[in-house]
Amino acid sequence: MPKKSKLTISSIIKDRKSVRGFLNKKVPLNKIKKIFELAQHAPSNCNIQPWFSFISSGKSIKNLRKKFLSAHNKKIKPNPDYKYPANFKFDIVYLSRQVNSAKTLYDSMEINRNDKKKREKAFLMNYKFYNAPHVCFVGMNKNFGSSIAIDVGIYIQTLMLAMKTYGISSCAQATLRNYPDIIRKELGISKNINILLGISFGFFDKKIKANKTLVGRSDSSENVKFIN
Repeated sequence: MPKKSKLTISSIIKDRKSVRGFLNKKVPLNKIKKIFELAQHAPSNCNIQPWFSFISSGKSIKNLRKKFLSAHNKKIKPNPDYKYPANFKFDIVYLSRQVNSAKTLYDSMEINRNDKKKREKAFLMNYKFYNAPHVCFVGMNKNFGSSIAIDVGIYIQTLMLAMKTYGISSCAQATLRNYPDIIRKELGISKNINILLGISFGFFDKKIKANKTLVGRSDSSENVKFIN
Protein backbone atom coordinates (compact mmCIF):
# COMPACT_ATOMS: atom_id res chain seq x y z
CA MET A 1 0.00 0.00 0.00
CA PRO A 2 1.22 3.57 -0.64
CA LYS A 3 2.99 5.15 2.32
CA LYS A 4 1.31 7.95 4.29
CA SER A 5 -1.95 7.42 2.43
CA LYS A 6 -5.04 9.05 3.96
CA LEU A 7 -7.34 7.23 1.57
CA THR A 8 -10.12 5.07 2.97
CA ILE A 9 -11.90 2.24 1.19
CA SER A 10 -15.01 4.44 1.18
CA SER A 11 -13.27 7.36 -0.54
CA ILE A 12 -11.57 5.07 -3.05
CA ILE A 13 -14.86 3.47 -4.08
CA LYS A 14 -16.66 6.82 -4.36
CA ASP A 15 -13.82 8.64 -6.16
CA ARG A 16 -13.12 5.97 -8.76
CA LYS A 17 -14.68 6.77 -12.13
CA SER A 18 -14.13 6.08 -15.82
CA VAL A 19 -11.41 8.40 -17.09
CA ARG A 20 -11.34 9.21 -20.80
CA GLY A 21 -8.16 11.20 -21.11
CA PHE A 22 -4.67 10.49 -19.83
CA LEU A 23 -1.38 12.36 -19.58
CA ASN A 24 1.51 11.34 -21.82
CA LYS A 25 3.35 9.97 -18.81
CA LYS A 26 4.13 6.32 -18.11
CA VAL A 27 3.36 4.73 -14.77
CA PRO A 28 6.61 3.40 -13.21
CA LEU A 29 6.89 -0.36 -13.66
CA ASN A 30 7.43 -0.98 -9.94
CA LYS A 31 4.13 0.80 -9.20
CA ILE A 32 2.29 -1.24 -11.85
CA LYS A 33 3.64 -4.44 -10.31
CA LYS A 34 2.48 -3.39 -6.84
CA ILE A 35 -0.99 -2.64 -8.19
CA PHE A 36 -1.34 -6.07 -9.75
CA GLU A 37 0.10 -7.75 -6.68
CA LEU A 38 -2.57 -6.02 -4.59
CA ALA A 39 -5.34 -6.96 -7.03
CA GLN A 40 -4.27 -10.60 -6.81
CA HIS A 41 -5.93 -10.67 -3.37
CA ALA A 42 -9.36 -10.56 -5.03
CA PRO A 43 -11.64 -13.38 -3.86
CA SER A 44 -12.72 -16.21 -6.14
CA ASN A 45 -14.71 -19.42 -5.87
CA CYS A 46 -12.53 -22.09 -4.20
CA ASN A 47 -9.61 -19.65 -4.68
CA ILE A 48 -9.16 -20.74 -8.32
CA GLN A 49 -8.03 -17.23 -9.38
CA PRO A 50 -9.14 -17.72 -13.01
CA TRP A 51 -8.11 -14.34 -14.41
CA PHE A 52 -5.25 -13.45 -16.74
CA SER A 53 -4.00 -9.89 -17.22
CA PHE A 54 -1.88 -8.77 -20.16
CA ILE A 55 -0.41 -5.26 -19.85
CA SER A 56 0.54 -3.50 -23.06
CA SER A 57 2.83 -0.45 -23.15
CA GLY A 58 5.39 1.14 -25.45
CA LYS A 59 5.64 -0.38 -28.92
CA SER A 60 2.88 -2.93 -28.42
CA ILE A 61 0.24 -0.37 -27.43
CA LYS A 62 1.15 1.76 -30.47
CA ASN A 63 0.73 -1.29 -32.69
CA LEU A 64 -2.62 -2.10 -31.13
CA ARG A 65 -3.89 1.44 -31.71
CA LYS A 66 -2.98 1.24 -35.40
CA LYS A 67 -4.49 -2.23 -35.85
CA PHE A 68 -7.74 -1.43 -34.03
CA LEU A 69 -8.26 1.79 -35.99
CA SER A 70 -7.41 0.04 -39.25
CA ALA A 71 -9.92 -2.74 -38.57
CA HIS A 72 -12.61 -0.18 -37.73
CA ASN A 73 -11.86 2.00 -40.76
CA LYS A 74 -11.95 -1.05 -43.04
CA LYS A 75 -15.36 -1.84 -41.54
CA ILE A 76 -14.19 -5.25 -40.36
CA LYS A 77 -17.03 -6.68 -38.31
CA PRO A 78 -16.16 -7.00 -34.60
CA ASN A 79 -15.90 -10.59 -33.44
CA PRO A 80 -15.73 -10.53 -29.62
CA ASP A 81 -15.24 -13.75 -27.70
CA TYR A 82 -18.34 -12.88 -25.68
CA LYS A 83 -21.43 -11.52 -27.41
CA TYR A 84 -24.81 -10.27 -26.30
CA PRO A 85 -27.67 -12.69 -27.06
CA ALA A 86 -29.42 -12.14 -30.40
CA ASN A 87 -32.01 -9.34 -30.28
CA PHE A 88 -30.83 -8.30 -26.82
CA LYS A 89 -32.24 -4.99 -25.60
CA PHE A 90 -32.25 -3.16 -22.27
CA ASP A 91 -35.68 -2.60 -20.77
CA ILE A 92 -36.79 0.95 -20.00
CA VAL A 93 -35.13 1.20 -16.56
CA TYR A 94 -31.67 0.17 -17.76
CA LEU A 95 -32.04 1.96 -21.07
CA SER A 96 -32.81 5.25 -19.32
CA ARG A 97 -29.67 4.90 -17.20
CA GLN A 98 -27.61 4.17 -20.31
CA VAL A 99 -29.06 7.13 -22.21
CA ASN A 100 -28.59 9.51 -19.28
CA SER A 101 -24.98 8.41 -18.89
CA ALA A 102 -24.28 8.99 -22.59
CA LYS A 103 -26.01 12.38 -22.56
CA THR A 104 -24.01 13.51 -19.52
CA LEU A 105 -20.78 12.44 -21.20
CA TYR A 106 -21.51 14.15 -24.52
CA ASP A 107 -22.71 17.29 -22.76
CA SER A 108 -19.36 17.43 -20.94
CA MET A 109 -17.60 17.07 -24.28
CA GLU A 110 -19.89 19.72 -25.82
CA ILE A 111 -20.98 17.33 -28.56
CA ASN A 112 -24.46 17.73 -30.01
CA ARG A 113 -26.59 14.59 -30.31
CA ASN A 114 -26.86 15.06 -34.09
CA ASP A 115 -23.17 15.79 -34.69
CA LYS A 116 -22.23 12.41 -36.16
CA LYS A 117 -18.71 13.49 -37.08
CA LYS A 118 -17.77 14.49 -33.53
CA ARG A 119 -19.53 11.47 -32.07
CA GLU A 120 -17.54 9.17 -34.33
CA LYS A 121 -14.33 10.95 -33.36
CA ALA A 122 -15.22 10.48 -29.69
CA PHE A 123 -15.93 6.79 -30.26
CA LEU A 124 -12.58 6.24 -31.97
CA MET A 125 -10.85 7.39 -28.79
CA ASN A 126 -11.80 3.95 -27.46
CA TYR A 127 -9.38 2.38 -29.92
CA LYS A 128 -6.74 4.97 -29.01
CA PHE A 129 -7.13 3.94 -25.35
CA TYR A 130 -7.92 7.59 -24.62
CA ASN A 131 -4.20 8.25 -25.13
CA ALA A 132 -3.35 6.15 -22.06
CA PRO A 133 0.27 4.91 -21.89
CA HIS A 134 -0.90 1.48 -20.77
CA VAL A 135 -3.77 -0.90 -21.41
CA CYS A 136 -4.56 -4.14 -19.61
CA PHE A 137 -6.54 -6.89 -21.32
CA VAL A 138 -8.28 -9.27 -18.92
CA GLY A 139 -9.20 -12.76 -19.99
CA MET A 140 -9.97 -16.26 -18.82
CA ASN A 141 -9.77 -19.82 -20.11
CA LYS A 142 -12.17 -20.26 -23.03
CA ASN A 143 -13.70 -23.33 -21.36
CA PHE A 144 -14.97 -21.26 -18.43
CA GLY A 145 -18.52 -19.97 -18.40
CA SER A 146 -20.55 -17.25 -16.71
CA SER A 147 -20.08 -18.58 -13.17
CA ILE A 148 -16.31 -18.18 -13.49
CA ALA A 149 -16.72 -14.82 -15.21
CA ILE A 150 -18.21 -13.59 -11.92
CA ASP A 151 -14.82 -14.20 -10.28
CA VAL A 152 -13.07 -12.29 -13.05
CA GLY A 153 -15.52 -9.42 -12.61
CA ILE A 154 -14.65 -9.24 -8.91
CA TYR A 155 -10.96 -9.16 -9.88
CA ILE A 156 -11.53 -6.34 -12.38
CA GLN A 157 -13.20 -4.14 -9.76
CA THR A 158 -10.46 -4.98 -7.25
CA LEU A 159 -7.84 -4.07 -9.87
CA MET A 160 -9.37 -0.67 -10.63
CA LEU A 161 -9.68 0.12 -6.93
CA ALA A 162 -6.05 -0.91 -6.45
CA MET A 163 -5.10 1.50 -9.26
CA LYS A 164 -7.02 4.28 -7.56
CA THR A 165 -5.24 3.51 -4.29
CA TYR A 166 -1.92 4.20 -6.03
CA GLY A 167 -3.15 7.39 -7.71
CA ILE A 168 -3.73 5.77 -11.11
CA SER A 169 -6.90 6.37 -13.13
CA SER A 170 -8.56 3.83 -15.37
CA CYS A 171 -11.36 3.13 -17.82
CA ALA A 172 -12.85 -0.32 -18.29
CA GLN A 173 -13.82 -0.66 -21.97
CA ALA A 174 -16.03 -3.38 -23.41
CA THR A 175 -15.25 -1.97 -26.87
CA LEU A 176 -11.70 -3.27 -26.55
CA ARG A 177 -12.89 -6.87 -26.79
CA ASN A 178 -14.18 -6.28 -30.33
CA TYR A 179 -11.08 -7.67 -32.06
CA PRO A 180 -9.66 -10.37 -29.75
CA ASP A 181 -7.59 -12.03 -32.49
CA ILE A 182 -5.65 -8.79 -32.97
CA ILE A 183 -4.94 -8.71 -29.24
CA ARG A 184 -3.88 -12.34 -29.03
CA LYS A 185 -1.56 -12.03 -32.02
CA GLU A 186 0.08 -8.77 -30.95
CA LEU A 187 0.58 -9.78 -27.32
CA GLY A 188 1.35 -13.45 -27.88
CA ILE A 189 -1.71 -14.68 -25.97
CA SER A 190 -2.79 -18.30 -26.21
CA LYS A 191 -5.87 -19.13 -28.30
CA ASN A 192 -7.18 -20.84 -25.18
CA ILE A 193 -7.63 -17.45 -23.49
CA ASN A 194 -10.75 -15.43 -24.24
CA ILE A 195 -10.70 -11.65 -23.82
CA LEU A 196 -13.42 -10.12 -21.66
CA LEU A 197 -12.43 -6.44 -21.84
CA GLY A 198 -9.61 -3.92 -21.82
CA ILE A 199 -8.71 -1.39 -19.14
CA SER A 200 -6.86 1.75 -20.21
CA PHE A 201 -4.90 3.27 -17.34
CA GLY A 202 -2.47 6.03 -16.47
CA PHE A 203 -2.41 9.49 -14.95
CA PHE A 204 -5.55 11.65 -15.04
CA ASP A 205 -5.54 14.57 -17.48
CA LYS A 206 -7.71 17.28 -15.97
CA LYS A 207 -7.71 19.28 -19.23
CA ILE A 208 -9.83 16.70 -21.04
CA LYS A 209 -13.49 17.76 -21.14
CA ALA A 210 -14.77 14.17 -20.88
CA ASN A 211 -13.06 13.86 -17.51
CA LYS A 212 -15.42 16.43 -16.04
CA THR A 213 -18.28 13.95 -16.42
CA LEU A 214 -20.06 12.91 -13.24
CA VAL A 215 -22.86 10.43 -13.90
CA GLY A 216 -23.86 9.68 -10.31
CA ARG A 217 -25.72 6.57 -9.17
CA SER A 218 -29.32 5.56 -8.56
CA ASP A 219 -30.52 5.41 -4.98
CA SER A 220 -29.55 2.09 -3.44
CA SER A 221 -33.20 1.39 -2.66
CA GLU A 222 -33.72 0.67 -6.37
CA ASN A 223 -31.31 -2.28 -6.16
CA VAL A 224 -31.26 -3.35 -2.51
CA LYS A 225 -34.18 -4.96 -0.69
CA PHE A 226 -34.35 -5.87 3.00
CA ILE A 227 -36.54 -8.82 3.94
CA ASN A 228 -37.30 -9.80 7.56
